[in-house]
This record gives sequence, structure tokens and C-alpha cells, in this order.
Amino acid sequence: MAAILAKKLGMTQVFQEDGRVARVTVLEAGPCPVTAIRTPDRDGYEAVQLAFGATKEKQLSKAELGHLKKVDAPPMRTLVEFRGEAGELQLGEKVTVESFEVGERVKISGVSKGKGFQGTIKRHNFASGPKSHGSHNVRAPGSIGASAWPARVMKGIRGPGQMGSKRATQKGLEIVQVDTKQNLLLVRGSVPGARGAVVEVRSNA
Repeated sequence: MAAILAKKLGMTQVFQEDGRVARVTVLEAGPCPVTAIRTPDRDGYEAVQLAFGATKEKQLSKAELGHLKKVDAPPMRTLVEFRGEAGELQLGEKVTVESFEVGERVKISGVSKGKGFQGTIKRHNFASGPKSHGSHNVRAPGSIGASAWPARVMKGIRGPGQMGSKRATQKGLEIVQVDTKQNLLLVRGSVPGARGAVVEVRSNA
């Protein structure tokens, strides 16, 4: 399974060879050094740990710096483990956009944009109430209680609350272009997160 860490730069559009326009998200992907390889014998599971996002030494603890120096990696801000077989990857090896091909389908995970505290109409697509004849129930959620039994509000009721700012995964995104010189991936469609957010790109297999 191919995997890499990337920074979301924003959205744009590109013209394909057949003249059609593709709306794409631009990702600055890698290079990501392999900082650890987990094995079933030693760790109980299989995974590959990648590092991403150059930073200053003073931003990291001594333990984090020591972990990176074991594989001669520079100070990097983000460490993420990808479950699955390491394949031919070795400690210290760098994963680049060359691991992906044009036309390949990928799934991308990140933290969605935070929307703050929202009501039921925006958060759960509830219908609004009547807007005429003195109605005071335009955007209110309506009745949520019950009668003598259970005489309480059941757990799991959809109501107002914090919206967004949660881990989200978008599947089946197509890679439109791979720029190996600038370490860019152009992916058709939208990707979770705001500009500058770090996302995880995996092959869809």
C-alpha cells in the first residue's frame, strides 16, 4: 500500500489532454523519511512511520530529536503511522510522490474545517418551521422529549452542537497529475481540512 503525508495548498483547475477541465486540490506531498517500522514480532502489529513538515530543533523535545537522528532525518513536526506491510521500505528511506501514478485512486484523511456551534438545520439538515402567522418555531429543533416513559431525552438525539473539526476521510479521489520536481499531487475533488493542513494520502487498495 502506497502512503504519504502532504500539506493542502488549495484548489485550482487544470486542462487535461482531451480538453476537459478538472477541478483539483493541490497537495505538497513529501518527501517523507521512514522513521520507524513496526513488526508483529516486536510491536504486535505491522506499520510504517513517516515524518513530514520541516521545523526548528527548538520546537521539538530531546526525545523527538533523538528519534529522528537515529535515521539521520532533519527536525520534522509530524509523525504518522500507516498500518500495513512495509514492503521494501527501509529505515531512513524517503517516500516521494513517485509512489503514485496518474489515474490512481486514493483516499485522503484529515481534520475537517471547524464550523463552531451550529443548530440542527445547518448541522443535521433539519427542515425549518413555518415563517408566517406569528410562528415562533422558525429554526427551533422542535420537541425531543417523550411522555411518561421514558420521561427523559434518549441518548443519541440529533441536536445542536459542535460541527466540524473532526477526522474525516474522502475515498475514491483520482490523481490527475504528479509533479515530481515540486513534490506536488493534483487530486480531482475536495480534500478534508483547511489550507495548510496536513493530510494522509493512501492508495485505495
